[in-house]
Amino acid sequence: MHPLPRLAALALLALGPVATPAAVTASGAAGFVVREEAVYAGPPEAAWRRLLEPARWWDPAHTYSRDARRLTLAARPGGCFCERLPDGGFVRHLEVVYAAPRDTLRLAGGLGPLQAMGATGALTFTLRADGAATRIVVSYAVSGYAPDGWERLAGAVDAVLGEQLARLAAP
Repeated sequence: MHPLPRLAALALLALGPVATPAAVTASGAAGFVVREEAVYAGPPEAAWRRLLEPARWWDPAHTYSRDARRLTLAARPGGCFCERLPDGGFVRHLEVVYAAPRDTLRLAGGLGPLQAMGATGALTFTLRADGAATRIVVSYAVSGYAPDGWERLAGAVDAVLGEQLARLAAP
């Protein structure tokens, strides 16, 4: 789950066009914010169910075990976006801090290399009916110290989140 910025950008390009361009909406010495948007071809209820099954849509290349079937997401107080590792190990990627079914899911923590850096963030999925479809907006506000600055990492994080959102929204 330690994406190199160039590889992450190439992976995103290989997916083809997404609903909206990738966006680092803010970046400074203390952190960054990224925002992605896509349309899921189904109602919010179906999009919510799919969101809670990351094993079906999260790219296994962006897991520690390289096996997305090891991912779980429990939308309950203190719930976990977790990954089971071989030999009984685990990774607690993010903690569920807010869940409004069919509307909003917010998780807190640092994904991938951000966790090892001690950085943390709020990853928010917002679902809105858009005709017979659902518009999904994902934002990730990250704060912490980055010795080389956040600009390069912000772009890589945005590219990886964009890829995951495209997979979530895919039929």
